[in-house]
Amino acid sequence: MSVASSVLVPYASYLRVYEPLGAFPEPERGHWAQYARRADTPGAQDELRRSLADLLPMPPVPVPVHESGDAFVAEVDGVVVVCPWRTRMRGWLAMEELGRAWNGDPGRPPLPGPVLDAMLPPVVRAQVAADHERWRERNPDARPWIRTAVWQVPVRWFTLFADEEREYVPGDRAKGELPVFRYRTPMAQARRRLARALRALRESVDEGPLTEGLIEVGRWLEEFHPRALVELDYGGLVHALSPERLAADRSVADVAEGIAALREGDGDAASEAYGRLAERWREIRNLQFAN
Repeated sequence: MSVASSVLVPYASYLRVYEPLGAFPEPERGHWAQYARRADTPGAQDELRRSLADLLPMPPVPVPVHESGDAFVAEVDGVVVVCPWRTRMRGWLAMEELGRAWNGDPGRPPLPGPVLDAMLPPVVRAQVAADHERWRERNPDARPWIRTAVWQVPVRWFTLFADEEREYVPGDRAKGELPVFRYRTPMAQARRRLARALRALRESVDEGPLTEGLIEVGRWLEEFHPRALVELDYGGLVHALSPERLAADRSVADVAEGIAALREGDGDAASEAYGRLAERWREIRNLQFAN
């Protein structure tokens, strides 16, 4: 079976942080140093398959019993950087998101109780919540290296990057080569751009969800090494979009243009840039309701 034909696709995007080995304490540093020397480090599709496989048993296993010892590995200017999967921690965070959707959190589609109970029986959810609470008491400062969004890329993520950092590789499905659409930037640049965007918003518009989102992402980024690498990966969204639409996607440029317009006091230009962005992603989000 080819790589392309065996893909399990949740239509999700990812914001990842890769840290240099020196950012990790021992013995974890030694583990990642040895891990990074492997010739067969798993990729995003491997992580996806393993995560979804846990949902097949009855009852499902929404959160792994043990934390993953895997990571994504990259090299920047000769320096090895790693992004731990932390699958167990992210499973707990996903369960919290699911709970908010179930309770009708504004901005999230409501999830009917019978549907949730069929997916994850109450006894499973209760056990997961209890496990998470005990773990959190022992690890109050833990944070994920990976954030996930379904059927979208949050606008606040785009502010961290520049259009020239865009990387799009169409791939060749006939050869089992999957498309790649991502941005990568040094942590220092990501923090600087976020601060500029936040300043422009505060000087131009009232406090709102976007401002709050930028503050929250900024706090998260501050938890990492200053020489880390930040990556925005369209992930499974590349399978929801045609090659033509991916090639034409300039969402980071639209956000940068809108922020620049705000700094210059040009509200009309800012609205026009945001309108292009909003329309593009509205069409993508609508696909989740298509047959």
